[in-house]
Amino acid sequence: MRILIANDDGIDAPGIALLRRAAARLWSDIWVVAPERKWTAASHHLSFDRDLVLTRRENQVYALSGTPADCVVGAMTVLFRDGGRPDLLLSGVNHGRNTGEDAAYSGTLSIAREACFWGVPAIGLSRVKEGGYGEEDVAALAALLASLWARRGQWAREGAWLSVNLPKTLPAEIGLARIGRDKIAGAADIVDDDPARTVWRIRRGRPQSSQPGDENSLIDAGKIAIVRHCWTDGAPLDESLAQELNAELGQG
Repeated sequence: MRILIANDDGIDAPGIALLRRAAARLWSDIWVVAPERKWTAASHHLSFDRDLVLTRRENQVYALSGTPADCVVGAMTVLFRDGGRPDLLLSGVNHGRNTGEDAAYSGTLSIAREACFWGVPAIGLSRVKEGGYGEEDVAALAALLASLWARRGQWAREGAWLSVNLPKTLPAEIGLARIGRDKIAGAADIVDDDPARTVWRIRRGRPQSSQPGDENSLIDAGKIAIVRHCWTDGAPLDESLAQELNAELGQG
């Protein structure tokens, strides 16, 4: 079984080292493609406008000069261009939770989303910033990954990926969450302001919004919060809308 691991915190981040250690307890054919540096809120940016470089760090471990989503494309189109695509992609473990609108902003989740575009089951993992990296954490994460893979028939489907948020302490009870609302980038700090030019910075942090049953409520209760995202789950609009628009615009 072939595993591909990537992240958005960079190839030297402790979170990806934790994930590699956990995966190595379960599988032997592990590949790593991760950015050379940390990316924040990179979303699903792909680098069409410049050359990209894969640098071999060790056997089956590569640093990439591009974005988090580029890592998946690089693996599929360069490293596995002759076949042998992975059976599972693991992204993370991100330093900090990914909840609510982070599904759109997160580089960690964009990696999982990109993998699902290639038909590869994917799990994006994030953790509150106070989490540890010891042997108990490795063992708990390995057990979670093994259980999720064994039950992939219950969550893996075309266009789908999992977002898993880990609490500070592992092992922990698992909860299935709904997507909440907890928007980052909701405020700005003015650095310099005059009539012709305004300098400002996006304020870091999040409001820590939470409603019963959402990701934050489970994480704050010390639970593992799991959400399934699905790219292909959007039902078409009611046909009556098209009929009304065509009638109003004189079409059809």
